[in-house]
This record gives sequence, structure tokens and C-alpha cells, in this order.
Amino acid sequence: MHINSNLELYLVTDEAACLGRDFYWVVEEAVKGGVTMVQLREKSLSTRAFIDRAKRLKSLLEIYNVPLIINDRVDVALAADVDGVHIGQSDMPFQMAHRLLGEGKIIGLSAEKQPDVLEAEHWNLSYLAVSPLFATPTKTDIEKPWEIEGLQWVRQQSRHPLVVIGGLHAGNVREAVMNGASGIAVVSAICSAPSPREAARELKTIVQESMLWPAKTTS
Repeated sequence: MHINSNLELYLVTDEAACLGRDFYWVVEEAVKGGVTMVQLREKSLSTRAFIDRAKRLKSLLEIYNVPLIINDRVDVALAADVDGVHIGQSDMPFQMAHRLLGEGKIIGLSAEKQPDVLEAEHWNLSYLAVSPLFATPTKTDIEKPWEIEGLQWVRQQSRHPLVVIGGLHAGNVREAVMNGASGIAVVSAICSAPSPREAARELKTIVQESMLWPAKTTS
């Protein structure tokens, strides 16, 4: 599995953001539009329901060869045998998650401040999530946004592929990619869009064009 190409357009699920529409329909439409990886994030489901949802989503995504990541819950990731986990700074330590999951699984880690980035250099992460890049109304319990200047600093310090999350939309994706992001992670920009497929298609096009753009300016 080539992780960098899987990071280009990373959907983080939020059932509330689907605005009453069928959760699986929204995710499948997004994948048809170009989503390259999906993170299942559930804060309110019971463990059994979380595992059931993960298994069903895994079956759906396998058809499209799109990896499924579980937010936070290594036990759910193991039970559903998905592709990996995403852990935050207050979740299970990286070394423990790696030991439990074994080789070949994707492990991403959130970096909310500068010490997080420097500490992560010791670990063989699949990617580092720069979070939040911009201010976002969906998460109010987070650190100060990195902004583009912060992203540039992370790019200079980190050996890992970088995913940016927080306040991303069609108007600021290009700037993020051109300043070091290997991919963008979004929630409402796709889940709440009138057409998740069209929203994903637009974002994916911008990401891919932005990756080519710097090369066009050099001789």
C-alpha cells in the first residue's frame, strides 16, 4: 500500500455532518468522487455498534480499494481488522498501538503543537496530521491553529508525510498543499455538501493540480 497517494483526500466521518442522509451513501458517494482514505470517527456508539459499523464500512470500501482507519480505538481496529488507526495526543501511546497492531498497519498521529512534531520524529508513523491548520467551528477544544506559517515549520522539522485538517475548503486547499501537505483531511466540506461526490471531485482535482503546479514553474 503506497501511503502517500492514499493521503491525498482523506475523509473523516461525522454522522451529524451528513445532515440526516444515509451515512454509507455519503461515504460511498465521496469515494466515487475521489476520496482516497476514510477515517471512521465515532464518539457516541457502543463498542459493539462501533465494530459493526467498521466492518460494514470496510466491506464497502474494499470494493474501491480505499483504506479504512479507526479514530482512537485500537480495540475496534483489531476487532474489525481494518487498515489502521489514527491516534491523538491523549489517546494510546504510539509505541503501544504499534505493538498491538503489528507491522503493515497504518498509524497516523495528530500534532497540535511543536513538541508533538519533534517527539514524532522518533517513531515510524505512516503520517502526521497537522491539526488544526485553520480555525474550525466543529472542534472548539483544540490548540491554536497552525496556519500556513506553522505548516511550513512542521514541513522543515518532520520527516513524515503531512496531512492537514481543520477549516479546509476549496478556497484554501491549494495553499496548504503548496506549503508541504501531502494531503488534506475534511469532514463537513464533503459530509455536509449538497453532493458529496462533486465536493470530493473538486477537492481532489485541486490537490492533484497543486502538487503539479510547483513543478511547472521550474525550468
